[in-house]
Amino acid sequence: MPNGLSSLLWFIAILALIPATLWFLKRTPLGGGGGAGVMKSIASLPLSSSQRIVTVEVGSGDERRWLVLGVTPASITTLHTMAAQAVEVAPGAEVHPAFAQILGRLRRAGPGDGDAR
Repeated sequence: MPNGLSSLLWFIAILALIPATLWFLKRTPLGGGGGAGVMKSIASLPLSSSQRIVTVEVGSGDERRWLVLGVTPASITTLHTMAAQAVEVAPGAEVHPAFAQILGRLRRAGPGDGDAR
């Protein structure tokens, strides 16, 4: 078999392995797919450019807990632990607006209109 044909076959084999590997990782705990929904960010409060207080929900079912964490570039510290609570969102308030919504708002405002918010 010529050397060029062998190289082409190896190239095709590697290209075929990429989607197969991604599919495998998505469906196993190695890829993080097994723990989907076990941890969720509830709220974040920036204190400075490098410090935040973050509330995270961990666990599922009756074992759900909220952790209040202090986050700095050097460490993450647990400040408080409490039972999970129902999150109430005020009517018409967006918790995290999608990028497309923000971009649409800026486009509607047009150039030179200043701040679109």
